[in-house]
Amino acid sequence: MPRASVQNRAGTPAADVTLRTAARELGLRPIELNLAVQTGRVHTVPGASGGPRRIPRAELERLREHPDVPESLLERARAVGAAEAAALLGISPHRFSRLARLGLFSPVTFYVNRYRSVVWLYLADELREFAVAGAEVLTGRLPHGMREELAAGADHRARCWRQRRVRELVGQAAGPWERAAAHAAVLPDAVLAEAVPDASERERLLAHRPRLAGAGGISDAVCEALNRLAPARAEEEIQAHRALLGAELHTARTGERPKPRRHTTTGPERGRRHRAGPVRPHAPGRADATPSRAAPAAEAGASRRRWSLRRRRRGSEAPPTA
Repeated sequence: MPRASVQNRAGTPAADVTLRTAARELGLRPIELNLAVQTGRVHTVPGASGGPRRIPRAELERLREHPDVPESLLERARAVGAAEAAALLGISPHRFSRLARLGLFSPVTFYVNRYRSVVWLYLADELREFAVAGAEVLTGRLPHGMREELAAGADHRARCWRQRRVRELVGQAAGPWERAAAHAAVLPDAVLAEAVPDASERERLLAHRPRLAGAGGISDAVCEALNRLAPARAEEEIQAHRALLGAELHTARTGERPKPRRHTTTGPERGRRHRAGPVRPHAPGRADATPSRAAPAAEAGASRRRWSLRRRRRGSEAPPTA
């Protein structure tokens, strides 16, 4: 049964809660809720300062509106092993294993049993859909190409799981660095070093590296399995993730690159330039408004010419002599 909601110190419900707290309130085990989150059945938000993702209080209230929670949520996010998957499809476990190796089913997660063998799990909902859409391969002899691929040792289960997990992580990512880290998480170390030669950028990708499997603590057996299953193997798969990594890194770098600013003059120099105004050429014959050293001499010459003119005029007006 769902439990009471967690409240903060002020006595009001917290805006969001951890997955463990949400699982307790919904009456689920953490691994069950983690699978519902992973498959998009439950909405989450990034944790503070890059911490684990959290579930908003509004999302919990939305889930509680369904009268058959947690049973309905469990059924929509139920993962089954090969034996139960074969029963859902109405085929033998051997035939299911052959179809799974061909990549017709995408594992949603895995666990490591006591014999340290990887046990793949599949969503029951997706298997029921395949029973309708892919009925032609559930009975009769497999096509020749499929039989040849199986004879050559094909096993695409790990690759299908990687593709699915990266797609889920990219969908949850908060930005280009997180999306780039999701693709980097499945690249071999040597390929990553070649694709991202800048050590500081590789460290940043490592800081955003998502968890590919497990809820809570991860056992040593799961860590060993992840070391084998996480890196991409086929060349075309490696190149695909490398190209997507490069595209996300380009987006991240472009978004952080400072935009060039136009140079503007400020301060006293700008004020003086504004007050001085533009320099205009003088029109021919126009007097210069700026005083010069020749001005006093020109004024003195004009004064002498006026005195000489007045003197001549007086002489012409004098009475004639006898």
